[in-house]
Amino acid sequence: MKLPQNFLIIILISFVFLHYHEGQIPSITYLCGMELKQVLTREKSAALFAEAKEYFPGGVNSPVRAFKSVSGPPLFIKHGQGCRITDEDDNIYIDFCCSWGPLILGHNNDHIRESVIKTIAHGTSFGTPTKLGNELGKLIIENNRFIEKIRFVSSGTEAVMSAIRLARGATGKSKVVKFEGCYHGHVDSLLVKAGSGLATFGESTSAGIPESFVKETLVIPLNNRNAIEDVLEQHAHEIACIIIEPIPANNGLLLQDKDYLVFLREKCTEYGVLLIFDEVISGFRVGYEGAAGLYNIQPDIVTYGKIIGGGMPVGAYGASKEIMSNIAPEGAVYQAGTLSANPVAMSAGFAACELLVQDGFYKTMENKTKYFVRLLETFCQINNYEVTFPTIGSIFWVAFTNKRIQISDQIDPKSMEKFKILHHELLQRGVYLGPSGYEVGFISSAHTIDDLEKAAIIISECLHIVFK
Repeated sequence: MKLPQNFLIIILISFVFLHYHEGQIPSITYLCGMELKQVLTREKSAALFAEAKEYFPGGVNSPVRAFKSVSGPPLFIKHGQGCRITDEDDNIYIDFCCSWGPLILGHNNDHIRESVIKTIAHGTSFGTPTKLGNELGKLIIENNRFIEKIRFVSSGTEAVMSAIRLARGATGKSKVVKFEGCYHGHVDSLLVKAGSGLATFGESTSAGIPESFVKETLVIPLNNRNAIEDVLEQHAHEIACIIIEPIPANNGLLLQDKDYLVFLREKCTEYGVLLIFDEVISGFRVGYEGAAGLYNIQPDIVTYGKIIGGGMPVGAYGASKEIMSNIAPEGAVYQAGTLSANPVAMSAGFAACELLVQDGFYKTMENKTKYFVRLLETFCQINNYEVTFPTIGSIFWVAFTNKRIQISDQIDPKSMEKFKILHHELLQRGVYLGPSGYEVGFISSAHTIDDLEKAAIIISECLHIVFK
């Protein structure tokens, strides 16, 4: 991809920030001649949130949406188009949340919308097999070297829950190993944090999870080979699987080295333990084959979600024919779902995936994301701001440090105060990030270079406010 020549604008703005005295720095909107709407009110969103509290716990249907980690009431969105969303107060934002990752093609993609409308004309759900399910399954498997059969479900959490049950059923063993800092949905046995030591029985992170469930889970630190060795040496005879986000992206972007993941694969093979890659975020995001393809590592079971639904609720898990033969009605591992492979979701997923499989799609996405991050990092380096933007594929993260972060314990909780200020200032200037400093950002194919440059300039201005 040919990169535009407006890169110098960030350098120019950086030097302006450096050489103006405190309080005399002109607005970047003035410097760049842009007319950026200042968001002065969230009155309608605030009223809707107050009403929602009468109906839903905390006023939301998923906790992070409540804006507890940032300021003001949550935005109530009424419209999305391309890379922009519009709230109920008619404020428009460049969106880097993208519905928490699924919208790799942007909001209201024409191809997906037309496919969904065509499908809905024939009905919304039948509780039977459909041709659309076959088509999406075939498209995924024929372009993915790492799975031979797949089972569709309705969410990433359901995919992980089912994959864990499959691993237990296939091996006849009960214990699960997870890594501190990786999130796998609200599955009882995986809402667990580490105790003390390298390989420990965990502690529940949620009320309502019986201690007996937690005892079936061992939690070990990321990026620690000794911990992998220890847990397998001591417990391999009772461990069904080790589950990991190969690209941990739910608690910061904790990028692991490939050789560490290769080591994990080798040890699982050596000790006869199944390896599950949770690719609900990384699947179809860093490449069509996800992290498994990016690193060329064969997991035993893979879970997917988000992108494969094209904006509709979908999850999936896949593996070899041998392992998947354990799933009912072929095998004894029971899993079912009324809306699994729902035709509307299948049509949206197929429409999305047939665009993603086109040559050059992921390289273009990666190039755009690298350019965007380079603009921001150049600005921060020139101004000596301790901010970096870890990135992979079309994922990025705002980290208030100059050090590489690979485990969650390296994240300074105090840095979340800086993110809170940043988030507020960005909303005032029409840029939307997910409402938590631990969450990653996503770029879609709908983000143009102009959009990214405009957003980079706004983010630069807001970072100056954070550090002034």
